[in-house]
Amino acid sequence: MYLVTASEMQAMDRRTIETFGLSGRLLMENAGRGAAQVLFQTFTGLTHKKVAVIAGRGNNGGDGFVIARCLIQKGVSVRVYLLAESKTVQGDAAANLKLLKPLGIPVDEIPDGNAFKKCKTAMRHQDIWVDAILGTGLKSEVDGYFREIIDFINAQNRPVFSVDIPSGLDSDSGHPCGACIRAHTTATFGFAKIGHMLLPGANYTGRLQIVDIGIPDHIAAEVGPSRYLLTTEMIQSRIAPRPSDAHKGTTGHLLVVAGSPGKTGAAAMAAMSAMRAGAGLVTLGVPASLNPVLETQVLEAMTIALPETVDAMFAESAFDRIQDLLSGKQCLVFGPGVGISPEIESLLRRMLPILSVPMLIDADGLNNLAADIDMLKTANAPIILTPHPGEMARLMGASVHQVQRERLTCAREFARKYKLHVVLKGARTVIAHPDGKVYINPTGNAGMASGGMGDVLTGVIGGLLAQGYAPEAATHMGVYLHGAAADRLAEQIGPIGFLASDVINAIPAQIKKLLNG
Repeated sequence: MYLVTASEMQAMDRRTIETFGLSGRLLMENAGRGAAQVLFQTFTGLTHKKVAVIAGRGNNGGDGFVIARCLIQKGVSVRVYLLAESKTVQGDAAANLKLLKPLGIPVDEIPDGNAFKKCKTAMRHQDIWVDAILGTGLKSEVDGYFREIIDFINAQNRPVFSVDIPSGLDSDSGHPCGACIRAHTTATFGFAKIGHMLLPGANYTGRLQIVDIGIPDHIAAEVGPSRYLLTTEMIQSRIAPRPSDAHKGTTGHLLVVAGSPGKTGAAAMAAMSAMRAGAGLVTLGVPASLNPVLETQVLEAMTIALPETVDAMFAESAFDRIQDLLSGKQCLVFGPGVGISPEIESLLRRMLPILSVPMLIDADGLNNLAADIDMLKTANAPIILTPHPGEMARLMGASVHQVQRERLTCAREFARKYKLHVVLKGARTVIAHPDGKVYINPTGNAGMASGGMGDVLTGVIGGLLAQGYAPEAATHMGVYLHGAAADRLAEQIGPIGFLASDVINAIPAQIKKLLNG
């Protein structure tokens, strides 16, 4: 599903008007009527409630005027509060404002704080608010009078229905611009906006409904959005049923290089989650002295003792053995629990140029990589990085705050610069590809905030890569399945307290669900 920026949506509107022949007035009518339909579907008994449309003077307000007209025609008591003088409203919005008077819809003009004070008492008695104040083009901070209005509406503890986007929300980043409406439901037009899906924007948006306003498919394709929301249908279309004559030799062999003293669990979970994702065989390479420990932790995966340093971490001399082990493997996972050392950094530097299979680098593998990020440019095969925000910040030489503030942009620019795939973990995981395309994952929940979850995701993606899925499909499927399994556990067990190992065991049921449609 497309996710668009404000400028992309404006371009679609403009082309629809200029080249396809639908007028701006008709698009506004379609938007308002579609939003009104969502409003009626969302709130029952509207004819027994007082509905207030609070509108700015732009096109967002114009959509609100159309909604008011639809409400009055269905017998709903509606009142419009216009945050401007009516004479300042122009274009299609002005045309729709004029239609309210013949229908007897009261319009209170409150262009400033003094007028607002006079209306406050009456405004407190509304049952539902329709927010049509500010649209998707907002970039500056909301302050002064408009901030006062937004704070007032939020303080009323009444349901708010936002038109296109909650007023005050940056539609491209999902961050509030100072003050922001907290909507119960948002009806957006044409396509969902990026800010609806990223956090914290999703929390302000509430329930999102997309209204078709008549933009032709070919115009949307011409504008060319490159950001998408992962959907169940998308994942179902990519997951392949297994042939009845499949055996372990045909379902992929993954090599996992992981572990160090105190971090054997990371290695074990990466290996086991790969098998739960369907990999036929998993070989787990670990520092030699840890091999007896891992042999008791993993039963189905094979373990290999690799050369180690005096402190039981991987030695650079493990390179030759790893190179040999890659023969017959479909994917290499490197990093969970390996620790940080100059020898591991050198090991990475030597491995990247000789790769003939996709390599997924996670956890401490990323932290070693950050010491010499340009080694990524020597990679001879597809590379997938799965950083959390702290690891992403180290890779970029940025702050965690910067990464979290611009998650989509950071992942996209890094993926394009180094020609690789980035899975930026966290709430609403972002997946970026070398071609500039970016996907946002909607599955997952706060119960995943516990140790080992990243190791599980690494194993799931690695297991899918081993089965022959391309990096794009494997990252999409792996991230979606990982979050969906945790969502199911939150329903079955509770929202807090399920473990990474529980998620491992829940993966097959989610695969079954997708295969069964």
